Amino acid sequence: MKGADQLIVALENEGVTQIFGVPRYGMIRWKQAVDGFADFGMTFGNPDFAAYARAYGAKGSFVETADGLASALDAAFADGGVHLVAVPVDYSENMRVLVDELRSHQRPN
Repeated sequence: MKGADQLIVALENEGVTQIFGVPRYGMIRWKQAVDGFADFGMTFGNPDFAAYARAYGAKGSFVETADGLASALDAAFADGGVHLVAVPVDYSENMRVLVDELRSHQRPN
């Protein structure tokens, strides 16, 4: 997983990187559920991206909630150096918002 983060640290530049961690193929998973397909092979584990950043000399943090994102980014920019902010993605609202609510607004043919 060597890449831009390792290069940024090696060059001693400053920057904040966000990784949106999805421990499953969430969009595909809920779409298959909508279409009646079985849930098979859609979940997997992510590495600890914050620990990965720290291993290369950067600073790493993990955001627990949406409310914590702004403060984590503010702290990363204020602190200087290289930061990686890992952000979890929760697809649990997709069914309600992208299927149920849209269908309720659908016009009859």
